[in-house]
Amino acid sequence: MKSKDLMTTNPVVIAPDTPVAAVAELLAARGISAVPVVDAEGVPQGIVTEGDLIRRLADRPPGPLSWFLQLFESSEPLVERFAKAHGKTAADVMSKDLVTVSETETAERIAQLMEQHHIRRVLVVKGNHLVGIVSRADLLRAVLRGQATEQEAHDDHGIQTALVKAMRAQPWVDTYWVYPSVKAGTVTFHGFARNDTMRQGLAIMAREIPGVVAVRDKMDPMPLILRATF
Repeated sequence: MKSKDLMTTNPVVIAPDTPVAAVAELLAARGISAVPVVDAEGVPQGIVTEGDLIRRLADRPPGPLSWFLQLFESSEPLVERFAKAHGKTAADVMSKDLVTVSETETAERIAQLMEQHHIRRVLVVKGNHLVGIVSRADLLRAVLRGQATEQEAHDDHGIQTALVKAMRAQPWVDTYWVYPSVKAGTVTFHGFARNDTMRQGLAIMAREIPGVVAVRDKMDPMPLILRATF
């Protein structure tokens, strides 16, 4: 799935000179957690998030030794923090380190970017112009849609095939003595179970198969004569 399939198109945007109070009112009124800042040409300049505004409330006066410690630190973070805490416009408080993607970027890559940069959204651009925004919520909805589609695509035969393949891949499954059947998405295990641990493992395995709606255990305990063959 591509970013163009996930993104919110025509997102709410603001100009750099928008007052901070107006930005806060906009976020609250629209029920959104961030808003991109664009220039007159629609080119992204930054983004204002709830976190940027909350920092204004969290900013506290420096401690008694801060002036000495700051002699050994870069002044840029201090200036940036002061601007965010005291700025009057969106340009003053916005985060300028934008992460952007094209309309054809994959959902997997977007998820990686969010993790790497510790962000909750990426801007989608076409050329230099903003065309959409993809949030974590958009990615989550995509995952859920994908799971639903995958489940719908699996009929009983497909479930049976996938389950048998999964059973054969595990050395602890007694494939000679366990026989699964599938009807209307319900998996029923027949045959013989060596112990309760195997019963539990098989049930978990079956529930992981897309399309399975229920699991039934009709296996009998493993006869002693069969145990002797292991």
